Amino acid sequence: MKITWLGHSSFRLEIADHVILLDPWLDGNPSFPEDRREEATKGATHILLTHGHFDHASEVVGLAKSLSVPVIGQFDLMGHWEENEGLEVTGFNKGGTVDLGDCKITMVHATHSSTMPGPHGPVSAGSECGFMIAAEGHVIYVSGDTDVMADMGVFQALHQPDIGILCAGGHFTMDMTRAAYAAKTFFDFKTVIPCHYKTFPLLEQSAEPLKTSLPGVDVIEPEVLSPIEI
Repeated sequence: MKITWLGHSSFRLEIADHVILLDPWLDGNPSFPEDRREEATKGATHILLTHGHFDHASEVVGLAKSLSVPVIGQFDLMGHWEENEGLEVTGFNKGGTVDLGDCKITMVHATHSSTMPGPHGPVSAGSECGFMIAAEGHVIYVSGDTDVMADMGVFQALHQPDIGILCAGGHFTMDMTRAAYAAKTFFDFKTVIPCHYKTFPLLEQSAEPLKTSLPGVDVIEPEVLSPIEI
């Protein structure tokens, strides 16, 4: 398994026989080197989306068309894109599981918002979510954009994730301290990878508070386009 950060909340997951682009925001992402776009997207088999905000979803339609890959995400938004953009999609909802054979993706709750620009202001883009991705003997919890939730205790009981990809930049989501609280209160992670940070000065720039608060957990500060092998 390879987990490659593309900056902000974007990842390339090489897992089982799949290459999943998670919330791929490359164009305009201050953390991503535009000249390495082909490297980031080569061989992609699916796009997986947590919610509709521009820093997660703005490139999904274009990438899905240029790469000829299906998009997996929340039912309402997927249905809209299927009807209006002609995308191949798999739409599902919280508690549901998409079975890719050797990789299973379960949608779980997040607490945030999910809108896109409309002609008269923001319009709903369905509901924000996170994912449990089970493959290769591991379970990855992708938090999506969220704050701490008591629901996380249910996620642990049902899925026992050993890897956490956690938003931790603050202001729009939980910060490093809150992400650490979530990890040690509700989960039993072996590995934690923070995201949704460093991108803008408004966000936290270091994962040191997360590392300090989680002794015994391998907290990995990802480097853009540097694969983490697990």
